[in-house]
Amino acid sequence: MSIPALETRDLTIRFGGHVAVNAVSCAFHPGTLTAIVGPNGAGKTTYFNLISGQLRATAGEVLLRGRPMAGLPASARTKAGLGRAFQLTNLFPSLTVIENVRLAVQSRAGAGLDLRHMWSHRRDLIEAADRLLADVKLTERRDATAAALSHGDQRKLEVALLLALDPDVFMFDEPTAGMSVDEVPTVLDLIAGIKAKGNKTILLVEHKMDVVRSLADRIIVLHNGALVADGEPGAVIASPIVQQAYLGLEVAE
Repeated sequence: MSIPALETRDLTIRFGGHVAVNAVSCAFHPGTLTAIVGPNGAGKTTYFNLISGQLRATAGEVLLRGRPMAGLPASARTKAGLGRAFQLTNLFPSLTVIENVRLAVQSRAGAGLDLRHMWSHRRDLIEAADRLLADVKLTERRDATAAALSHGDQRKLEVALLLALDPDVFMFDEPTAGMSVDEVPTVLDLIAGIKAKGNKTILLVEHKMDVVRSLADRIIVLHNGALVADGEPGAVIASPIVQQAYLGLEVAE
């Protein structure tokens, strides 16, 4: 078995007497899309925050391609190949749409983060930024500030930033939240395109089970911070513990 692109071993965090994530061990391999589901308060976003470095674990570890991430801040984990799109948008609100994407493209190219330079003689980077805006259907909004976008368009812009960084591991936290019905397919098609490349690892927190069924080849279920199910989508969704914990259904003994 190859080394996982991402692995958590007994990952745990306590807030006082509350265990928000409880000894979760899971490995994620390239070419797979794993949906992480569970009821509200199950620990899904907290698990993401531990992986990406927004929170420091009480116990356990996160490994990226076998390399321990302990002590590394979120920025260092991003540089190491871990990409995170947040449940709440994480943009530069006063910059234009194209400037937001340009910064991400420039960072990926190792060209620094100075908006005043580089662009006049790096047409390739400008064109890359414009292609990403076309991919997320934001070309017509390229000169608007990020703050002026609708919530749905801000989510699409955040996906463009993540695509610009081209990480080894993509982490999407409810990427379609707040989007209109018409906007959802754009983001889902982009995620499906990433999966189709076959060399990326995708983690997806999502409440919409139709989205999970259409994209995931594996589901893990968190409940009260613990990993309670892990497997092929059909089997996991049909399991009694998921019917009870996630769907809230009564299951006969």
